[in-house]
Amino acid sequence: MQSLLAMLALPQYGLGTVFVVALVSATLLPLGSEPVVFGLVKLDPQLFWPAVLVATAGNTLGGAISWWMGYGAETLYERVRHRRLEARALRWLEHFGPKACLLAWLPGVGDPLCAVAGWLKLPFWPCVAYMAVGKFARYVTMTAALLWMFPGRFGP
Repeated sequence: MQSLLAMLALPQYGLGTVFVVALVSATLLPLGSEPVVFGLVKLDPQLFWPAVLVATAGNTLGGAISWWMGYGAETLYERVRHRRLEARALRWLEHFGPKACLLAWLPGVGDPLCAVAGWLKLPFWPCVAYMAVGKFARYVTMTAALLWMFPGRFGP
């Protein structure tokens, strides 16, 4: 377990790695950033809050990128198709508006949710703010839970 955590945390790069992995994992690419945050915090417990904040920033920026991708996709779709999709999920998202982006932290649906918010042209900055709140809560909860489940100190 120790060597796995050391590899995932990439301690020679630290918070920069956390930022990049969190950013990429918030796009539609299948990647999880929690193991990297956990690994870094296990190697250096003093980095708990910096790692959570950097992961939140990277993951929120990734969500914003997904929002813009959805916005661009919808614009292109409207030019080609000239009519709007009316699926139940889209109506639900339109009903809740930017607040639905609080769920951007959910595995499997959170990242596409950001893209759909852009597709629906929901207001960008409120969506980003709600994404940030949800993602921050996820990183605090997940990292604290993993530290509680694996309390021993890893490293030299």
